[in-house]
Formats: sequence, C-alpha cells, structure tokens
Amino acid sequence: MDSVTKRYPDGTVAVDRLTLEIPDRSITVLVGPSGCGKTTTLRMINRMVEPSEGTILLDGEDLQRQPVTTLRRSMGYVIQNAGLFQHRTILDNIATVPRMLGRGKQKSRERAAELMERVGLDASLGKRYPYQLSGGQQQRVGVARALAADPPVLLMDEPFSAVDPVVRKGLQDELLRIQDELGKTIVFVTHDIDEAIKLGTMVAVMRTGGRLAQFAPPAELLSDPADDFVEDFLGADRGIRRLSFFPSAALELTTGPVVRADAGAEQLAAADGAAHLLVTDADDRPLGWAAPDDLSAGDLAAGRLLPYGRPFVPGTDSLRAALDCAVLSPTGWAVAVDTDGRVTGVVSQQAIGEAIRTAHGAGNPGDARAEEPADITKVAP
Repeated sequence: MDSVTKRYPDGTVAVDRLTLEIPDRSITVLVGPSGCGKTTTLRMINRMVEPSEGTILLDGEDLQRQPVTTLRRSMGYVIQNAGLFQHRTILDNIATVPRMLGRGKQKSRERAAELMERVGLDASLGKRYPYQLSGGQQQRVGVARALAADPPVLLMDEPFSAVDPVVRKGLQDELLRIQDELGKTIVFVTHDIDEAIKLGTMVAVMRTGGRLAQFAPPAELLSDPADDFVEDFLGADRGIRRLSFFPSAALELTTGPVVRADAGAEQLAAADGAAHLLVTDADDRPLGWAAPDDLSAGDLAAGRLLPYGRPFVPGTDSLRAALDCAVLSPTGWAVAVDTDGRVTGVVSQQAIGEAIRTAHGAGNPGDARAEEPADITKVAP
C-alpha cells in the first residue's frame, strides 16, 4: 500500500496516506480505536471501497488494473457473524465460491467437506443450516468458505468479536493452526490488542484519522512503543503481555514437594521442610496442595486439599503463563506438567521472577530495549 488515502465527498478522511508493506505468508493485524480506518483499509484491498489516492500492489501488480470480480474471487473474506447464506446448507455455503468458479457441484461439495474437517467441524453438520449452529460453529464455516477456492490472500474483519471469550480463544488457536498448515497472507482487523498480539506476525497500530502510528512485530511493539498514543493504546499491563514472548523452558523445576496420594511415611519425611506438598494420583496427575501435617502415612486427607490452579507446560507455554499459574495458586507455586498432564515439577514465584529478570537482561527477539521489571515476587497471595 503506497500513500493510500480514502476521502469521502463530504470531506471526511477515513484513511490518510497509508504506506504499508504486508509480508507474504504471514498474519498482519490492523488494530486501533473505533473510526481509525481499519475496516476501510481492509476493504480497499479487495476494492469493496475504492481508494481516492495512492496505489495498492499485490506481488507488484496494481489492483486497480484487475477486474473487480476476479480480484474478489481470488481473496477470501471473513466478517463478523460469518455472513452466511441462511437458505443454504453448511456444505453449500462453503461450496459457494468453487461453484462460482465453474467447478462441478459434486467436486465443490467434496472440497467443502475437506474444509469442514480442516476447521474443526464435524461432517454431520454439513446438511444443517446456519441457524442450527452455534456462533462459534458459524464462524468456522465462514473461515472454511473463505478458504474454499484456496486463495493466497485472506481478509478477516473482526471475525471473532461476536462470540464469548472461551469460543474466541478456540477460534484464535484454530486460525493459528490453519495458518501454520496453509501459510496464507492474512490481513486481520481487530480492536482487541490482546488478539492482535496473539495472532499477529506484524501489527499495524492506526490512530484516529486513518494514519499509521506504528508497524512492528508484537514483541517490538510491546517493548518499544513509538509514542504516547501507542503506549496508551497498549495499556498499563503491556509489561505482562511482553512476557508472552519469553519461553518458560529454562525454568528450574523441583520435584521435592511432589508426593503421590499413596505416599508412605518415608516419602513424606523426604519432603519435610516444604510448606505445602503437591499431591498427585497414581498416574502423576495433580490433585491439589496439602500441608504436610494434613497427610498421614499412606492416607490422603482429600477434603483438605487446596486447588492447584492452572498448570503450564514448560517449553510450550511462556513465562507469562507460568507467572499467571503461580499468581493464581494459593501456595504461590506453579505446577508444571507434560503434554499428557503429568506433573514434571513445581516452580515458585521467586524462581519465575529470577527467570524474568534474566530474560529481560538478555533481551528477546524483537525487543529494542531491556527494561528493569518490577519485583513480581511480592505479589504472592
């Protein structure tokens, strides 16, 4: 996008001289306050809105020189509430674009069935109508429909904003999985900075008036905001968000306070000195925390166990996830598990704090500066 401007007849400028290079095979997120021109920018890419000035090039070719219908069929488009055809079945909704491109009905439906599986929809839903599906399922159909013609570019306009937080997280994870498999060039509009940080390979922060405030990878955006506007938009907890880009693999776990529910007196004695013991079942899955005095040899006082909170997976989850687990734990210790949910050890808030200080001192990819973190070891319950 080279100096692209959208000016309406009444003089309103929705987008002002926007210059942006969107990387191939990545997710570029446009984020900013309401009325900053995010959706207008997105719609200028597929010419649902025509720019007043400037040029938009796709692989070096001016989009203004392409027939509008050809251009739009070469780009997937996903909107809020999915925008499905209510009188068509799910299979036929997904098969819409392949049918428009001249593919046979059977082949188009076969392609639709493949995409249903890819986006995590059960094949039995294919004969249903949109009103018979949940909001999250409808959004998955919308993504499948946008992918049906295998377009190189996928445009997404706040596609997950109308669903509840739990469904939204699942849809975000599904999009990242699909992108990892397909490698599309995705332009994603949202007003949610957390969604932008999670999904974006690059994030474009736009300010009111349709001007670009900053364009950077998420980690750089959090560590080095361009100005006060960007810093304010990122919010007061941007330091916590930044921890999402530090891995937890280097955390030193301990198994000293970990005992099985059927532990004998000898095992309990070995854990002597710990303020709390993490009790696991016979398969090493966590049950909860107990004070040593609450455990008798070979007998677990199950009713007295404190919740162990939400565990994290070292090497997969970030330091932010590990810190969150420790803060939520009634003992101040985070529980680490493997991908099968078996306990691999525990780690204290103090140890996580040291790991954060070390990570900040070493910096991380995309960070322009290392900042001295607050003493998070003081937040223990």
